[in-house]
Amino acid sequence: MQPLTLNAADVSTWVGRMWWPVLRIAGFILAAPITGEGVVPGLVKVVLTLALAFLLGPLIQVPAGLSIFSAAGMLAAVLELLIGVSIGMVVQVAFEALVFAGQSISLTMGLGFATLVDPQRGAQVPVLGQLFMIFGTLTYLAINGHLMLLGALAQSFHTLPIGAHFDTGIFLSVALWGAHVFDTGLLIALPAVIALVIVNLALGVVTRAAPQLNLFGIGFTITLMSGFFVLLAGLDGIMSGISALIDSALTAVSALVGSPAGVR
Repeated sequence: MQPLTLNAADVSTWVGRMWWPVLRIAGFILAAPITGEGVVPGLVKVVLTLALAFLLGPLIQVPAGLSIFSAAGMLAAVLELLIGVSIGMVVQVAFEALVFAGQSISLTMGLGFATLVDPQRGAQVPVLGQLFMIFGTLTYLAINGHLMLLGALAQSFHTLPIGAHFDTGIFLSVALWGAHVFDTGLLIALPAVIALVIVNLALGVVTRAAPQLNLFGIGFTITLMSGFFVLLAGLDGIMSGISALIDSALTAVSALVGSPAGVR
């Protein structure tokens, strides 16, 4: 039985084959929904990154002449991180738009003071924003969005090869997508916001017509109850908007990594 011999060339090859997938996958894990949240322990993120790298490593083509410690290798490492972050960030921004929609409704119906400390972000978030986030997370898992996102990550290694020179306009498209997503989040909240503004205008007219009535004492209750009624009446539309937003985010990810047109 011959002893196992290792040389520097073999070790360098093995490290290189794992190093490049780990960079892109690590950026993806840090930015993607659920795995990128602060409540997920760092050890879990590291183990998940290494596990995905071992699974995808044999399927990935690594350039033979790309050295880790060269200038080209340093640039390629930065690009790998950015690609991984971009893939995960596209869907994560959709969840942030849901928080924005919930915050818009909360401020209009008088629930702006009702905030909770979100352990995932380390900041105070309106309760309706938390509710919309839960709805979005359940929808994301129900349609197997996490599996579709992993599939897009694996596809990216073929359409955006490691060390290849590709059009950096991919990052601009991610930024433009973020602006579009927040517009969509505002559209989800717009029907409820308009209904609550009408209620506030009606209270203002009544207060102006009958100053002797103490509407300030009951105005908050009326606005709050109207807000809950509007949310219950429009729950189907809100859920449809959330589902469409998550679907469009996953479609944007597929367009981002599925088209080889970005590679030059």
